[in-house]
Amino acid sequence: MRSPSAPSHTIVIGAGLAGLTTTLDLLDHGHRVTLLDRDEADRLGGLGLHAFGGMALVDTPLQRFNRIHDSAEIALADWLAFAEFEPGDVWPRRWAEHYVQHCVPEVYEWLRRFGIRFIPAVQWVERGWMTRGNTLPRYHVLWGTSRHMLLTLIEALKQHPRLSLLTILPRHRVDGLLGNRNGINGCHGMDERHERPFELHADAVVVATGGITGDLARVRQHWPRGWGQAPATLLNGSHPHADGRMHDAIGHMGGAVTHLDQMWNYAAGVRHPRPHFPGHGLSLIPAKSALWLDPDGQRIGPVPFVTGFDTYDMVAQIARSQWPWTWQVLNRRIADKELAASGAEHNQHIRDRRPVALLMQMLNGNRELVDELLEQCPDFVMADNLTDLARRMNMVAGDGRISAATLHEQIRPYDDQIQRGPRLHNDDQLRRIEQLRRWPGDRFRTCRYQAILDPSAGPLIAIRCQLLTRKSTGGIQTNLQSRVLDQQGQPIPGLYAVGEAAGFGGGGANGRKSLEGTFLSGCILTAHAAARHIHSAA
Repeated sequence: MRSPSAPSHTIVIGAGLAGLTTTLDLLDHGHRVTLLDRDEADRLGGLGLHAFGGMALVDTPLQRFNRIHDSAEIALADWLAFAEFEPGDVWPRRWAEHYVQHCVPEVYEWLRRFGIRFIPAVQWVERGWMTRGNTLPRYHVLWGTSRHMLLTLIEALKQHPRLSLLTILPRHRVDGLLGNRNGINGCHGMDERHERPFELHADAVVVATGGITGDLARVRQHWPRGWGQAPATLLNGSHPHADGRMHDAIGHMGGAVTHLDQMWNYAAGVRHPRPHFPGHGLSLIPAKSALWLDPDGQRIGPVPFVTGFDTYDMVAQIARSQWPWTWQVLNRRIADKELAASGAEHNQHIRDRRPVALLMQMLNGNRELVDELLEQCPDFVMADNLTDLARRMNMVAGDGRISAATLHEQIRPYDDQIQRGPRLHNDDQLRRIEQLRRWPGDRFRTCRYQAILDPSAGPLIAIRCQLLTRKSTGGIQTNLQSRVLDQQGQPIPGLYAVGEAAGFGGGGANGRKSLEGTFLSGCILTAHAAARHIHSAA
């Protein structure tokens, strides 16, 4: 038993953003913390080390600087339209309300205290396609990407004045929890450094182990109802350690785990040019002026795919159609101007905080990225004419489904509309492009009516895309103190879940769709809530 004068002791399982934030808060309050992670000591940080670093924030100084008049009320209406909560989704909805009301003081201002800043230009994503999405721009991009944020927080941990209260145990895989009639008081697992089991005890346990999307078998097991059979091939854009192990452990202890069929995947995944693990995929930010085709080369419609409006619906349509892949067809001018990739690795100028280089890239296009993907990614092909392009597309797919004649039939009418001029445009993709270009953040990165077969804009490029896993938006059910709830809705003493493990709050705060950028910030918000309650309880 802990003596009355000894500091409270908490075990934090997982050293990603949620676990690190919880640990920093607890050290600030003078608590003793044991932080466990499955990775090596020099690779703490989890998936956040590789993420791009966008956050959906509401009514910030940067929004006001850009003359965007946002509010918690507007943001919540947007959130609820996308979430489509069911009547029983009490805690997910409460976490959504908590998010829009507290994300500025608890995320934006908290990060600024560490010297972490955002790019001044606020971006506009997930505007909604058939349903309301972000009615205002609120996607704030971290200057330095998420990697800089994680490294800054790790350094703050190393320099913390109460560092003596912290024990870090890398290469420790937690397999289960320990408890008695008074609640949870520890965990057990395998010390993979020394290949021996371990057992730890504490006053509280915080689960910060991520979701389930790193385990593709589990993703298929929980594939959303109504989407048909899960794809035989999925690319892994998550972290392999996000395998749901602690979801199972909490379920076995009587905890509620909900909405595991809610997940955030991407439609434009390609094989990573430098994979970090088997099956590793890279999520592209697709070119808006590219034509998106089905596996037979037919243009997807009647509503064409244009990124920036409703990622979930794009993924759902591909899944329901049982397409093993899709194609984007474009040319080099479009690719240089519009193509981007998610993550810190392929956004070096933002990651390394080089403003002049970033400005030049915005003006001249990202030729370096396009060159790299053409040379190293097996899902990219290039050709001077449609005959060669079709042949190379078929070589990548391993079949003969694409013909030059079909490509010409799909591309020519689109190009003809562009040639007639904006006054006679009657294509929904062109209307979407015109709408996107009215916001400065998109105008710099979107061509103004670029024909695909324009000989001066070549060569032609085709990109094979597959579905790519990313985030679990369901998970361990928690209340607003991040306490894990049992099947009767009562808190399990001593047990907390934060970040993606908790579905970013309540076991599914995003609902069916995300406004995008709610993940990193959701990790921080849920971590603060857990640390506050642990401190008050102690």
